[in-house]
Amino acid sequence: MQENNTQLNTLEILKNLLGKLNKKEKDILSRRFGFKKSKKETLEAVGKLHNLTRERIRQIENASINKLIELKELENNLLDLKEKTEELLKEHGGLMEKDYLFHLLNNNSPIDRNSDEYEIEKNHYDFLLSRLLSDNFEEIKNSDKFKQAYKLKQETLEHMEEMAHEVLNKIEELKETYRTDDLINIIIKESEAYKKHEPKYLADGELDVSSYWADDLFDEDQGLVNKYKGLYSLLQALKEVEQNKFGFWGRHDWGEVKPKTINDKIYLILKNENKPLHFVDIAKRINEVGFDKKVANPATVHNELILDEKYVLVGRGIYGLKEWGYKEGIVLDVIKQIMAEQGEPMTKEEVVEKVLENRLVKRTTINLALMNKEVFEKTSDGKYALKA
Repeated sequence: MQENNTQLNTLEILKNLLGKLNKKEKDILSRRFGFKKSKKETLEAVGKLHNLTRERIRQIENASINKLIELKELENNLLDLKEKTEELLKEHGGLMEKDYLFHLLNNNSPIDRNSDEYEIEKNHYDFLLSRLLSDNFEEIKNSDKFKQAYKLKQETLEHMEEMAHEVLNKIEELKETYRTDDLINIIIKESEAYKKHEPKYLADGELDVSSYWADDLFDEDQGLVNKYKGLYSLLQALKEVEQNKFGFWGRHDWGEVKPKTINDKIYLILKNENKPLHFVDIAKRINEVGFDKKVANPATVHNELILDEKYVLVGRGIYGLKEWGYKEGIVLDVIKQIMAEQGEPMTKEEVVEKVLENRLVKRTTINLALMNKEVFEKTSDGKYALKA
């Protein structure tokens, strides 16, 4: 697989084009479309700066865009962007969510993806594609199925819309989150929409899209995603489906996908670490992952772990998920429950092994508990049983 290494300099493109406008026209477009600041300014705000009405600002904006469209040098200035965007859209089934498209258009940029500068560069792309290349590309804004996205102007989205409907219904029916490989292989490729439109999802190009998740907390199956770019692009574009911080897809409003409360975050951390953790380490991990700007306090985390029955204390300050099979209670209670379930005497090693599957304690603690003669008795063959 090869990456598309053509570096697009949107700042240079805009500088060349805007040089054909007067000072007022350049300032209005710059403010309205966020060429210098990531936040785009309203007609009213720009009007106050120029002492003009909102309607007059709108008129100047539209006239300035039309002036740029009529430039003889426009086609040459936008040729690389046009060709690269067409290539990407064709390889991705004809539809790409905006952030995904802009990242791949700019995949060699040294700019930090979380910076204001990166957002400004996205504004550049948005203006060039939606306003100056609108004959080639169509901007999707108010779809009930898709996020803000771009499509090839002449392509229909029938195949994407049918697939969107099936995928969302299946995820809601199964009520589970899935990694990308499972979602594609188990759900999408078995759907009627895929069987009906399969060629539209399979691209012949060799563009490597792995840079998109390079800085995330998980690794995708690169071979699979590069082979099924159209399906991956569909998942990125779906309005009601999101991928969580650990690479699992589900409904956007599920706590396991987009955690809102501290409890949601605790559960997601434990589930993805797949092992019990001390409450201090859980708080630390929440802050490292950075679900949002809220800082997790260890005391708050501990309180949630104590109050919610889906968490089980398995050691000193260490908690696991009840769904993993951990048992509540002190070590003595755990041994009693294990023996009751076993229904027959057990060797000391068998007891220790079973307890350690449920609690993180020292062997000596288990041995001491077994010495409680009011609860346990030794059989003639040296095994342990509940006292009758």
